[in-house]
Amino acid sequence: MEVEAAGTAAALPPKPQFEPLKPHEMSDGRVQFRKVSVPPHRYSPLKKAWMEIYMPVYEQMKIDIRMNLKARKVELKTRSDTPDVGNLQKCADFVHAFMLGFDVVDAVALLRLDELYVESFEIKDVKTLRGEHLSRAIGRLSGKGGKTKFAIENATKTRIVIADTKIHILGSFANIKVARDSLCSLILGSPAGKVYSKLRAVTARLAERF
Repeated sequence: MEVEAAGTAAALPPKPQFEPLKPHEMSDGRVQFRKVSVPPHRYSPLKKAWMEIYMPVYEQMKIDIRMNLKARKVELKTRSDTPDVGNLQKCADFVHAFMLGFDVVDAVALLRLDELYVESFEIKDVKTLRGEHLSRAIGRLSGKGGKTKFAIENATKTRIVIADTKIHILGSFANIKVARDSLCSLILGSPAGKVYSKLRAVTARLAERF
């Protein structure tokens, strides 16, 4: 019986050896696209920073990028030598972060690190404020000369953009949560000193955990 088993094993054809699929072949060779709208107030900054955006996307991520002037959109598409299909979404997130108001040097981290996200919310999501109350809340978030905003950014290792009543936070999941809690406390009326002391305690706890 053992001899028969050995005989049948020997009769089996050799295992086929397939070459690994290239990324552009995974979607049946179809080119994939992404389009990112350019808001009117980011048109001039995009012109100035175009080469800083273009170089990492085209050279490092191997993704084609162009500005469609008629549609006012930045268009991205995969190439035959794109190393990973996921690069397309990373580049779209990077361009979108720039459109939200983040600096190129901060937004480019989205291309290099996997665990980074952008979270957006509005002041009215936290508390319904109108008129001068809304203006004071925005003032509390920024602080004198942006002092409060910078303090939260440095303590939580995030980047924050305050665009009128919209707030955008770029960072890791845990850090975004800490920064968002601090910003919400400020919107609800907490004095900056109280928020700082709470922030110090939370960041110390986070540092111990990691």
